[in-house]
Amino acid sequence: MARIITLCNQKGGVGKSTSSTNLAAFLAALGQKVLLVDFDPQANATSGMGLNPKRIETSVYHALIGKADVKNAITKTGILGVDILPATSALAGAGVELVDMPRREYKLKEALDTVRLDYDFIIIDSPPSLGLLTINALTAAQKIIIPSQCEYYALEGLADLLHTIQMINANLKTRVGVMGALLTMYDRTSRLHRAVAKEIKRKFPGYVFDTVIPRNVSLAEAPSYGKTILHYAPYSHGAKAYRSLAQEILRMEEIRVV
Repeated sequence: MARIITLCNQKGGVGKSTSSTNLAAFLAALGQKVLLVDFDPQANATSGMGLNPKRIETSVYHALIGKADVKNAITKTGILGVDILPATSALAGAGVELVDMPRREYKLKEALDTVRLDYDFIIIDSPPSLGLLTINALTAAQKIIIPSQCEYYALEGLADLLHTIQMINANLKTRVGVMGALLTMYDRTSRLHRAVAKEIKRKFPGYVFDTVIPRNVSLAEAPSYGKTILHYAPYSHGAKAYRSLAQEILRMEEIRVV
């Protein structure tokens, strides 16, 4: 049964979609069958995988509100071992439609439960907010990865999100665990970045990945070509970092790579 991991941060522009798509690609490269769930109305993970959101007829939105079976919404990507449950701008209206539905916080979980046996990992890219869509992305997950830029506001955001996860577990009777904070867009020549990274590790011991994602031109360019870093620049520093992250997660989950 698939391990479900949500990448979440209420702050935008921290590398959630970049990390979601590249983590999915490298987990697949290491022998895992992966479903990438784009749960952000901006659909960046969908376009980053080479799909045009405007041409998608059946998406995660339809599966969420019960208009389509989730298996009919899943589509292949150009990457062996990676399927995607794509998003379109229609997902933006789902938050309103869910309000009056019973068990509204669990709609994504219920949809994904029907395909968990088909995958080793399900990776969810959540929207940059703490609304009903994000709550669905959190309740569907077993573990959370929190991409965080190396700036001082990240410290406050990380603490707030950890508190939110505790509240969700207490009030919605879930058992969502924090896999770790993932430091992104890191510039080792920046004194500020080094200081913030050190402070995050000091304040949240045991909650920070060893792998750090560097600021890398290739990582920024790859989505514009509809490619992951594995296929755009496989020998770049960004590619090496995401391979390391995938390997670190497999070790944490005690999965041997053959």
